[in-house]
Amino acid sequence: MSEVETVRQAFVQLWGSMGPFWGISPTTARVYSWLLSRAEPADADEIVQGLEMSRGAVSMACKELREWHLIFPEKAPGSRRVTYRPATDLEKVIRNIVEIRKRREWDPVLESLREWIPLLEADPSPEAEVFRERLESLESLVALTDSMVNVFLKGGLLGRFGLKMLVKAARDEPRHETPDEELVLQLEESP
Repeated sequence: MSEVETVRQAFVQLWGSMGPFWGISPTTARVYSWLLSRAEPADADEIVQGLEMSRGAVSMACKELREWHLIFPEKAPGSRRVTYRPATDLEKVIRNIVEIRKRREWDPVLESLREWIPLLEADPSPEAEVFRERLESLESLVALTDSMVNVFLKGGLLGRFGLKMLVKAARDEPRHETPDEELVLQLEESP
C-alpha cells in the first residue's frame, strides 16, 4: 500500500469518528474526507469501491453532503455520469456546518429560554426565582456564544484576522454574568 493510501485511510477513519461532533453521520464524514483526499472528483461507483460501502449508504451520504453544501455534483457535457467534488475552502466548510447547527440547535434553545424567563418572572415563589436566575445565566451564555457565532458567520473580521483573534478575544475577556455586547461590537468593527 502506498503512503498516500495509508494516510488516506487514517484520515478517513479519523474524520468518520469526528463526524458526530459536527452533527454529521460517520458514513457521511467518511465520504467527505475520502473525496477531500483525492485530486479529482469521483462518481458513486468509485466512492463505493474506495470506501467499501454499499451503494445506498453512499447515495444517502452524498445527499446529506449536498444539503450541507460540502460536495457539488458535476456532469461532463453529454454524459449522464455524475461526479462529486468536495468543498475545499475549509473555512467556508466550517461556516456551513456551524450555520446549519446554529439554526437547528442553538436558535431553538435561545428562543425557548427567552420564552420561559418571562413566565417565571410572573411567579413570586423562591423556587421560580432560583430557576429564573439559572435560566437567565444560561440565556446570557448562549446569547454571547450566539453573538460570536454570528460574527464568525458574517466573515468580515475572520476573513482578515482569522479565527485565532476571536479565540484570543474570548480568552482575554473577563467573565461576566451577562453577554458583553461591547466585545461583540468591537469584534464587528475591527479593521
